[in-house]
Amino acid sequence: MGVPVALRSVAEVVGACAGDAMVVWAAQGMRCGVRAWAWGEAVAVASPELNRRDRLTVRGPAGAVAELVRRVLPELGPSYRLLGERALVAELVERLPGARLLAAFEWMETGGPGEGPGAGGGSPAAAVRVGAGGGVRRGAGAADLCGGVGWLPAEADGRVAELLAVASPSAWAVPGLAGIRRWAGVRGGDGALLAVAADAWSAPQVGFVAGVATAPAFRGRGLGEAVCRFVVGELAAGHGRVALMVDSDNAGAIRVYERLGMRLRPVAAAEPPAG
Repeated sequence: MGVPVALRSVAEVVGACAGDAMVVWAAQGMRCGVRAWAWGEAVAVASPELNRRDRLTVRGPAGAVAELVRRVLPELGPSYRLLGERALVAELVERLPGARLLAAFEWMETGGPGEGPGAGGGSPAAAVRVGAGGGVRRGAGAADLCGGVGWLPAEADGRVAELLAVASPSAWAVPGLAGIRRWAGVRGGDGALLAVAADAWSAPQVGFVAGVATAPAFRGRGLGEAVCRFVVGELAAGHGRVALMVDSDNAGAIRVYERLGMRLRPVAAAEPPAG
């Protein structure tokens, strides 16, 4: 099959991967520093500083992908990690001496326009208001931040960081990181920030949600789902498809995302061979 073919545009990546959402997301609109290759049916996209890691996202038959990885690794630094569907990554670890499985988790994605957050009922970006006693009710005005849900101003980053430090200290998305565009939040009637989620590392064709957290005292009241429904709806309107990553053992979060119309794909990350 000769040498790997360099893919120079998003359209070329989409064509090579048959529109695979994870691969298209990894391409990041072919921003500066992103590189992509095809070799037969195998595709690899190298994305620096994507979701806090240098990632080599792969797709295709394991034999062809393994050969493509061998060919492109010398052009990349040692910091890159393989990302792909779990069965593929497991086979790559077997085929590439020195590779090592690092983690298994879940990729979840919507199917595109008409298959997104409306699946759970109601308008995707409907406001969610916090009533007396912390109950949730829907209302008008999606951007109302006083007792509702909406995008937060930049000056709220400090409050977001405070909430994450208590509610999700291991969150991958935190204010100030490169690639995080904006935060959405649910506020109580007193203006206190109760739940958050970020528009982070989104690609032009695939919006990405990260940094979901709810204040411990307000969990179980639908606030996390409320802010996720808002963000997924907004990103679906702007990007078409929406995706996120979630730990495999977080069954509650997975159920929430499924109610928002997202489908699960088991994925894994691996350390490629050195050199």
